[in-house]
Amino acid sequence: MLLPHHKPLSAADAADISAPSSAAVEFRRVDKYFGPHQVIHKVDFSVASGEVVAICGPSGSGKSTLIRLINQLEVLSGGEILVDGQPTSRLKGKALRRLRTHIGFVFQQFNLYAHLSALENVSLALTRVHSWPNEKARQKAALLLQRVGLADKAGHYPAQLSGGQQQRVAIARALVTDPSLILFDEPTSALDPEMIGEVLQVMQELAHSGITMIVVTHEMSFAREIADRVVFMDGGAILEQADPERFFTAPQHPRAQRFLQKVLNPLHARVEDV
Repeated sequence: MLLPHHKPLSAADAADISAPSSAAVEFRRVDKYFGPHQVIHKVDFSVASGEVVAICGPSGSGKSTLIRLINQLEVLSGGEILVDGQPTSRLKGKALRRLRTHIGFVFQQFNLYAHLSALENVSLALTRVHSWPNEKARQKAALLLQRVGLADKAGHYPAQLSGGQQQRVAIARALVTDPSLILFDEPTSALDPEMIGEVLQVMQELAHSGITMIVVTHEMSFAREIADRVVFMDGGAILEQADPERFFTAPQHPRAQRFLQKVLNPLHARVEDV
């Protein structure tokens, strides 16, 4: 018996999903199930080249799953995701590796190799995946560490770095293949408050560089001051999207209104919730 998320597409839906797109990333009626549980519900959403989009919402709303579908860290259950106009759901092997070359990903927990220095963590993909000569890869890695303010930490191992420094190394690593798109999954959630600013500063500089960025974040300051658009999710669906000024001053959806009341006025929200 077929599960609901395996229902075949109609001819009209299939034709629409395969139609060309000029967006950097486009979701077309995207579904995602984990077993019987649907965590992404028929999402339609696109990001223009060079746009900076902040995705926010309560925990468990599907934000991280949504961006992990883009480079197949999670596998689609239905619909299609296009990157630079090309469908990605059926990519395998070399084709999937090529896609991932053009997409940088920055994780919550840094995911650095503990036995490698900062320089080696950044250069690894160039030598192992792209067969760059070691010296050339190290030179590029050094330039990227300088870009994120860590030129003097190139020889340090992750255990010798603060959380903010580790995340900046992770950003440098994500940039090493010159991606056209970079995805951030709660990049500051594992950091102490005093370290958040140094990571957000690097992200702000990236946002001004013209690279396409999709940022899952609870940092409302980033969403408000740096993003071109804010997308609000809950229950696996996009409930609202708007420019930051409109989203933060006049949210339309009642769920977005309640969310902002809690995150912008946490003390008041706690008193009300008692």
